[in-house]
Amino acid sequence: MSSILSNLKPAAGAVKKSKRIARGQGSGHGGTSTRGHKGDGSRSGSKRKRAHEGGQTPIQRRMPKRGFKNINRIEYLPINLSELQRLVEKHGLSSIDHETLRKLNIAGRTEKVKVLGNGTLTAALNVTLHGYSEKAKQAIESAGGTANVIGKSQVNVG
Repeated sequence: MSSILSNLKPAAGAVKKSKRIARGQGSGHGGTSTRGHKGDGSRSGSKRKRAHEGGQTPIQRRMPKRGFKNINRIEYLPINLSELQRLVEKHGLSSIDHETLRKLNIAGRTEKVKVLGNGTLTAALNVTLHGYSEKAKQAIESAGGTANVIGKSQVNVG
């Protein structure tokens, strides 16, 4: 037999007919059409709710709440010294502030930025941001730059 594309067909038993539901009593799936009697599940538009446990208290409500969430926590966007050095080399910057980082799409309008001490900084850079680690502040000042804090009265530096 030649293997012409028009002669190809699936192997015997590989293709099964799908169950035809709600096509009369003779099909074996008539009547309630596999939906059971009455109740929400038998109605059209019904769907199972994720994590619904049939009226039993759901697991996320049974489990105890753990830990402490400080509502006064200040979230910072971290930037390392190595990233500042890369920005200086790439864009030829002599000072970096929040507006500069916004223009470079690094920080958002409402994000507070904190400089961390990972990497090295060789450029003398004037940095004006929301916070600094001790190591970062020392590295910026030892490279001949300045580390100024935006809104010092509101921000806990360190």
